[in-house]
Amino acid sequence: MEKFTHINASGEANMVDVSAKQETVREARAEAWVSMSAKTLQLIVSGDHHKGDVFATARIAGIQAAKKTWDLIPLCHPLLLTKVEVQLEACPETNQVRIESVCKLAGKTGVEMEALTAASVAALTIYDMCKAVQKDIVIGNIRLLEKTGGKSGHFKAL
Repeated sequence: MEKFTHINASGEANMVDVSAKQETVREARAEAWVSMSAKTLQLIVSGDHHKGDVFATARIAGIQAAKKTWDLIPLCHPLLLTKVEVQLEACPETNQVRIESVCKLAGKTGVEMEALTAASVAALTIYDMCKAVQKDIVIGNIRLLEKTGGKSGHFKAL
């Protein structure tokens, strides 16, 4: 059975020591989905939303969040990210916005949490900007899509 890496021999939470790990190029992709009414999505897509460009604001928020993940998640390492990308796509057939984030670096620990945080905060930003128009927006299906690099190798979601 696999062991939790953030639990020490006494059962206490601790930050993993990565000092002896091999430095490799690591990349992670994550996604989140935001469901809303057709009217709200149309306001975003048309650029008629009274708060401004929702996608541009969400993209910047996601990028900032990735860079601050270590401040938000207690046992995450501070990382020197070399790439953070956040893409937003309107899906009018389902009244959703799909968010995909990519984080990359050359380092001793993975960037999965940074990619997940970027997608999550971009989704929260969409909610924040649109809550005056629609309060029952749903954020969901936040997940890791793929990760490469490191000892555990390549992972790709089905």
